[in-house]
Amino acid sequence: MSFSKEQDRLDVTKAADQFETAGKIEEADHPGRKLRILMCLLYYVPHRTGLTIHVQRVAEELARRGHDVTVLTARYDLALPRDTEMHNGVRVVRLWVPPIPISRGMIMPAYPWAALGLMLQNDVVFINTPMLETGLISVLAKLAGRQVVVTHHGDLILPSGVFNRFIQNTMFAMYKFMAKRAARLIAYSQDYADHSYYLKPFKKKVTPIYPPIHMPEPNLEHAKELRASWSKDGGPIIGFSGRFVEEKRPDLLLRALEVVNQHYPNARVVFCGEYEIAYEDTWERHQDLVKQYREQLIFLGLKNDMQYMADFYAACDVLALTSDSECFALVQVEAMLSGTPVVMTNTPGGRVPVRETGMGKLADVGDWQSIGQALVDVIREHERYVKQREEIEAVFSFQQTVDQYEAVFRQYAR
Repeated sequence: MSFSKEQDRLDVTKAADQFETAGKIEEADHPGRKLRILMCLLYYVPHRTGLTIHVQRVAEELARRGHDVTVLTARYDLALPRDTEMHNGVRVVRLWVPPIPISRGMIMPAYPWAALGLMLQNDVVFINTPMLETGLISVLAKLAGRQVVVTHHGDLILPSGVFNRFIQNTMFAMYKFMAKRAARLIAYSQDYADHSYYLKPFKKKVTPIYPPIHMPEPNLEHAKELRASWSKDGGPIIGFSGRFVEEKRPDLLLRALEVVNQHYPNARVVFCGEYEIAYEDTWERHQDLVKQYREQLIFLGLKNDMQYMADFYAACDVLALTSDSECFALVQVEAMLSGTPVVMTNTPGGRVPVRETGMGKLADVGDWQSIGQALVDVIREHERYVKQREEIEAVFSFQQTVDQYEAVFRQYAR
């Protein structure tokens, strides 16, 4: 893709039009008024990560409640609609991105104009970090007279390397600049806020709100079919839902099979998620482990359909999350809602769902033997770790989460 001056000109013209009309916006000030919320993040639907799912669910539920929600994001794929579209009641503004990759990040030349113009049209600005533009957004919000609310989706941890360290340090510096000026910082849990190197310096501004988790009931017949196709001899099935990247440590799950196979040599591990990732080489570096256990491994790739995901979880005996760091991991609650217990490494934030529900077991961080033994324990005493769906929903209520977000946005709306 080549640099498009015409596209940038259109973006700037649109921003200028927004400046011209911004002064005509009427300000209502009664408690139940409709809010106008600008949400800023790098990737949005159809990109699928915990962060994008989190923002999409909050955005669409707030739009369903009658609020005006605009998402400002990158047009990271040419197949996506250009400029503006409506998606499930949410206005999505996508900005052009030149082909200059920066690890997971991107550059959006028209961002300053577009962001400021949209801020003037909205009552409050919602940032989702980590994000390179956080410092810029805080300056623009100050100019526009708008308050900034931030949800922090996890400390940025990149693979080793001089360039990645530079990116990590730069991102943190931008975050600190913004956090000093933000009205409110939202953490996935108090446990994560107490341990996050991003959040600890600003604890007085932090409000914990559990992520918005919504999961359809699994189709048990389809789950049974999936299970039969993955394990024809009836062996236990260990699920993994997420990208095959260094921070998720899928290599630990592969190594844990040495322990699992001592008790269940016919176990299968089913990976659901992307595994050939452009911005790092984790998949390539661990091909020796993949080849060693190849007969026990199934790779489904990315699945975007939530009904399929519910059936996937229900087909597994246990879901494994082996991350070195994890602010929460929505997938473990999704699995619990589908009737499947979890083995999670004992990471701050990531351990919260297991601790709060008892539906699973914690393993030592970075220890494949501990992970393997925890998997064996949960498979062996499966019924002990299974809780009713209603019990999980009582702890992680989707409506209560959005209620809390709505209250925060209302508190800081102009």
